[in-house]
Amino acid sequence: MSSLIIESSGRINMIGEHVDYNGGCVLPGSIDKKIRFKFHKVDGPNCHIKSLTIAKEFKFSFENLSPRKVHWENYIIGAVNNLINKKLLKLSPFSCEISSYLPIGAGISSSSSLICGIVKGLIALNDLKLSNNDIVDIVLDVEHNYIGLKGGIMDQFTILNGKKDSLILLKCENREFKYIPSKLKNFKILLLNTNIEHKLANTAYNERVNECNEALKIINNYTDNNFDFLCEVPEKILNNNKKFLSKNLFKRASFVLNENLRTIHSAEMLEMNKLSELGNLMYESHYGLSKYYEVSCEELDFLVDLSRQHHKIIGSRMMGGGFGGCTINLIQDDFVDQFVDESCKAYHRKFGKEATPILTELDNGIMIKKT
Repeated sequence: MSSLIIESSGRINMIGEHVDYNGGCVLPGSIDKKIRFKFHKVDGPNCHIKSLTIAKEFKFSFENLSPRKVHWENYIIGAVNNLINKKLLKLSPFSCEISSYLPIGAGISSSSSLICGIVKGLIALNDLKLSNNDIVDIVLDVEHNYIGLKGGIMDQFTILNGKKDSLILLKCENREFKYIPSKLKNFKILLLNTNIEHKLANTAYNERVNECNEALKIINNYTDNNFDFLCEVPEKILNNNKKFLSKNLFKRASFVLNENLRTIHSAEMLEMNKLSELGNLMYESHYGLSKYYEVSCEELDFLVDLSRQHHKIIGSRMMGGGFGGCTINLIQDDFVDQFVDESCKAYHRKFGKEATPILTELDNGIMIKKT
């Protein structure tokens, strides 16, 4: 194949935040907001990447794939480096034109979508045989080692396996999953972007990962068990070992275990069409993220509190890594315009900045399209 188009989706996560790297369950879905890639094989040694969205471009050759000083270039360089130097695959030089319809820094996984799109495109362009699980591993490696973000598998897995009108109940420990039809009736998924860009690699995100690893290490030291993931620890064992954990580590671990249970319960509620119960669990999730895991911020808390005043909104919480980004709201379709108007005005009055509404639907994940 000499040319092709890839459409790589963003993702929402209904519930199950910060549990993927702890081996727990998440409930995400791919969405109708995408990044579009136009790939072409080219003659000569240089590859040419052009982003129409940020009006930037750069060239590189396969002989020099060391990390770049320009941050966004590392998403592409890291992906190519993995395929050539870690997977030992042969690639043809290529050009790629990128157009993004995903807000950057909004918590809907624009970075994973970018890397997934590059990897999937290069695999198809070069007629290579790699599974979606292989691609998850490649993207995870790029994010860990080129970008410096120690996240889990939720984003990549969802972008690669997402299905229209469905959420995915994914057990991150072993990648077991099942599709849950979303059946949201007359409710819509409304995201409100705080427009505080969360540069996760430069925030407390990695600190939370380290805190969870430390809590797990301490629990394993004081029990006969050898748990691989924090989400495997029963709540009784956590409580029995509370005295060995600092106050902060106990709060982090307590949130993770409860969020994992909330996610499993949420999938059951969705299957039983009990949307109000799902909404209540979303509010509980936000409280835990704000008070126990401490990854929210004043702006996110403000928007979630605002939603509580309206019975036509049944659930709201911060979504994504935190420290900015979006809230996700389950809102009746006939109330969307009114709430957007009210919340954006209130947000501007309070913080002097704009909130951006993003009305989104669950859609198929990454797709290959012929040019």
